Amino acid sequence: MDLTVILTGVGTVVAVVGSNIALISWLRSDMKSFESEMKSDMIDFKKEVRGWKDEINKEMKDFHGRLCTIEERNKK
Repeated sequence: MDLTVILTGVGTVVAVVGSNIALISWLRSDMKSFESEMKSDMIDFKKEVRGWKDEINKEMKDFHGRLCTIEERNKK
C-alpha cells in the first residue's frame, strides 16, 4: 500500500468523525435552547389557563345566582 492511500483514508475518517461531532454538538445546543423556550412558554400558558379557569368560575357563580333569583321570582 502506498502512503498516500493510508493518509487519505485516515484523513477521510477524521473528517467524517469531526463533522459528526460538530453536528451532534450543534443539535444538542439547539435542543437545549428549544427546551428552555418551551418551558417558559408552558409557564405562561399555565398562567393563562389559570386565569381562564378563574373567569369561568366567576361566570358559573354569577349564572347560578341569577338562576336562583329567577327561581325565587317564579315560586311566588
